[in-house]
Amino acid sequence: MSQPEQTTTFDLDAAAFRAHEGGKLEVRATKPLRDRDDLSLLYTPGVADVCLAIAEDPSLSRRFTARNNTVAVVSDGTAVLGLGDIGPLGAMPVMEGKAVLFKHFGGVDAIPVTLESGSVDELVEAVVRLAPSFGGINLEDISAPRCFDIERRLRERLDIPVFHDDQHGTAIVVLAGLINACRVLDRPMSSLTVAVSGAGAAGVAVTQLLQLAGVTDIVVCDSRGVIEPGRADLVAHKQQLADTTNPRGLRGSLGDALVGADVYVGVSGGTVPEEQVATMAPDPIIFALANPNPEVHPDVAHRYASIVATGRSDYPNQINNVLAFPGIFRGALDAGGVQISEEMKLAAARAIADLVEEPSADLIVPPVFQEGVAEAVAAAVAAHAS
Repeated sequence: MSQPEQTTTFDLDAAAFRAHEGGKLEVRATKPLRDRDDLSLLYTPGVADVCLAIAEDPSLSRRFTARNNTVAVVSDGTAVLGLGDIGPLGAMPVMEGKAVLFKHFGGVDAIPVTLESGSVDELVEAVVRLAPSFGGINLEDISAPRCFDIERRLRERLDIPVFHDDQHGTAIVVLAGLINACRVLDRPMSSLTVAVSGAGAAGVAVTQLLQLAGVTDIVVCDSRGVIEPGRADLVAHKQQLADTTNPRGLRGSLGDALVGADVYVGVSGGTVPEEQVATMAPDPIIFALANPNPEVHPDVAHRYASIVATGRSDYPNQINNVLAFPGIFRGALDAGGVQISEEMKLAAARAIADLVEEPSADLIVPPVFQEGVAEAVAAAVAAHAS
């Protein structure tokens, strides 16, 4: 594999590079190794009976290995943050960072596993073969539409939690924010008309979770406009959206979808012209979540909207997946490593929303570092485990 030409000069002594020097993870033992007696217990001969017991009853691996608290953060580097397809090595700093967040917020040990990109069959088979070492699989930064098939097939083949955070983590926190936005504005969620910009991983999951929560009027747009049955260019996941959304039968562009809309959810990038924002319903809700540049700049959004959220940490109402995924996995692992259901996702969103005791226009989700978020999400998830 040829190396790409070096086209950018980076300051390798800059603070961001220093923060990543040597990687962000290490392995530490949880049991002391002080002498020959410890060695004989932790390794041979003491380990033999433990191995044989697990071979006879595989469920014992959750008790007598680290597996029940270890998640694989799996990516092929094809859709990394806003960076695109930068490959498995380029993705590693992000996956290490994800592992740090798992540990800090949820007490979950996470191991980055970056794979050479291949077919859906190849990636699924690779993860299935790795899975016995882990209590859960967090899929990360895998391009659409492959990510949908990969997650679905892994859920079918594995008996441990499989969760694509770019889809469901985003959707859970969006729903939490919208729950509290409705509380602030005293609006029933079922009355909302919602325009979603973006039909990739996040857009699909946001749409589906909002529907489960009772939103019935959602119009989804991609780069070519409103997704509706009359379009002949729809791949499978967009055809499903065409069949299950847009009850008013709208056609045209995102601008057409925004006319009279109560809510805008941007998970696509680009820029929404101010004149289109101005056509939304009075006092709308705007979630412009692209990073680092929101689809609607907050200064523009606040001219029209009653509530504004972004994906950035320097504005109020940051819709950040870290509010969800550490607690989601903590709860699923604590419940015995069960699959993550739609009911668990809804419960997680409600738990996040309920952590804001007095919602306001500038506080619809908890701050990222608010204590107790992961614990509350974990408890809600575990309570809905079947």
